[in-house]
Amino acid sequence: MQAQHRSSDSKATTSREQSALAGRHLMTIQIVGTAIFEYQVQKTIDARDRLESLANIAKAQGDLTDVEALVVANVLANHNTSTQQLRGRKHV
Repeated sequence: MQAQHRSSDSKATTSREQSALAGRHLMTIQIVGTAIFEYQVQKTIDARDRLESLANIAKAQGDLTDVEALVVANVLANHNTSTQQLRGRKHV
């Protein structure tokens, strides 16, 4: 019987892949987080649409966890300005 040895190459590949996924996730959090901030500050329908769109794309691609998507949904649901009010608002 021969002993099986793990190659350091497979470890390095796994680490690089994990690092890339972690980096991608952090970038997603940065982009969606910025959209949340912009929506809460600007309170425009465009900001809301951007947040919804970014969150949906990120979730579909697997870059946003269920908990993170729930945070976005709560922000959208709990915001005190309704979509109808946003649509009637004039931009300066």
